[in-house]
Amino acid sequence: MFFIELDKNSQFDFLYREIYIKIKEKILQNKIKEGEKLPSKRQLAEQLDVSVNTITSAYEQLIVEGYIYTFERSGYFVEKIVKPLPSQSDKQRLIPKDLKETLPESNNNQLSLSHMDLDVSIFPFKQWFKAQQHALNKYQNQLGHITNQQGPFRVRQTLAKMIKVTRGVDCEPEQIIISVGTQHLIKQTLTILQKVSEEQLEIAVENPGYQRLYDLMEQLEAKINPISVDNDGISINEIKQSNANTIFLTPSHQFPTGAIMPISRRYDLLNWATKKDNHYIIEDDYDSEFKYQTDNIPSLQSLDGNQKVIYIGSFSKSLLMGFRISYMVLPYNLLRIYQAHYQKLLPYNNVLSLYTLNEFILNGNYFQHIKKMNLIYESKRKKLIKYLKKVFNDNIIINDVPAGLHFTASFKTHKTYDDVEQSAIEHQLDIHTIRHFLVQTKTRESNGYLILVIGFAAIPYDDIPKAVERLRKIIYD
Repeated sequence: MFFIELDKNSQFDFLYREIYIKIKEKILQNKIKEGEKLPSKRQLAEQLDVSVNTITSAYEQLIVEGYIYTFERSGYFVEKIVKPLPSQSDKQRLIPKDLKETLPESNNNQLSLSHMDLDVSIFPFKQWFKAQQHALNKYQNQLGHITNQQGPFRVRQTLAKMIKVTRGVDCEPEQIIISVGTQHLIKQTLTILQKVSEEQLEIAVENPGYQRLYDLMEQLEAKINPISVDNDGISINEIKQSNANTIFLTPSHQFPTGAIMPISRRYDLLNWATKKDNHYIIEDDYDSEFKYQTDNIPSLQSLDGNQKVIYIGSFSKSLLMGFRISYMVLPYNLLRIYQAHYQKLLPYNNVLSLYTLNEFILNGNYFQHIKKMNLIYESKRKKLIKYLKKVFNDNIIINDVPAGLHFTASFKTHKTYDDVEQSAIEHQLDIHTIRHFLVQTKTRESNGYLILVIGFAAIPYDDIPKAVERLRKIIYD
């Protein structure tokens, strides 16, 4: 006889859920056999003293999930179900220790001289949310549709005008691709370049430079050619001696040394790219908004008359890292390949964020924010350099380039990079040594100095003396 009992103290929000689950359990336990007929809705309703509608809801859920089926005017029957294999034991179901995550503990004593961190407190959230409301009012109908894979055309129009004024980038909105970060754009770019290259993709990269991008390039099976960096940026002579067909570089503020590439070397690089059809330059203009005491340095792309430069920009430094808005400008021939290859790819960005950015730029808030950030960051930079010189005296050499949100400094010390990196953790100071950015790492500089990459964006102005004192202990104690 078919029967189930309802628990008067049941925690279920709806009776039909309890009935559905109890019938399902009996089927899986083989207490109700394949092909067995279930009671009619009215019979079961009377048996359980519930409404027919409640039984109807339970049966319909069982039908949808494939546990039972129905024949018109014949009733409800149990489906043939393949029995699952034995489940793992409770111990096996526990997440392995190496995959276990915990919520990070807030540490108010931690200070940051990291090049990656920003001062969130100065972001104009009020103006951003106001721009978001304007975007909602103007473009809410667009939020229900899939936008162009390259990003909304209206937003690309605004970006094209902005980078023309601020960076001299000469492009049409159709050439812009907006995505969720520089790494993703690099991945797409390398995929395209592999299609146009008649040989293996060999990339000349700055050494030191972006370690994360080195790893990405290797994952895509590109050959990496580490090229040394001098006071003028990447070495053109080493590039010419290599078999590289692509160059990845940061000419306006070399990362992490800070070198600004002069015009002669820029033209030399463009001439190298022009000589062969499969030669291209990827220009990462990651923090061009921040210049102190000088005007902005024009982009390399602004000098390119032969469509050989792939320009990449980002809002990670000028807005917030968490917004994940970056973009690139492709030469026309690469744009055709991109559109053919990625025509079915859905856009990655939050469309509302893109329309908000559009309003934020058009109403002038973005440029006001950049102006304010430059004033604040320049004051932090000056104070930090002042205290570093005061504390370390002749034992420090600062590469003082008035641009970006970091600089490099060489410290004379008996300690190794391992010592400094471990001591930084112990003294709760977030800072990176130069070897973090090298393709071929070195344990110690030959001249007896250790090089640190020092960021100043996130450190509160009043905490700078405290941070420098911690750095002194890291270097000497």
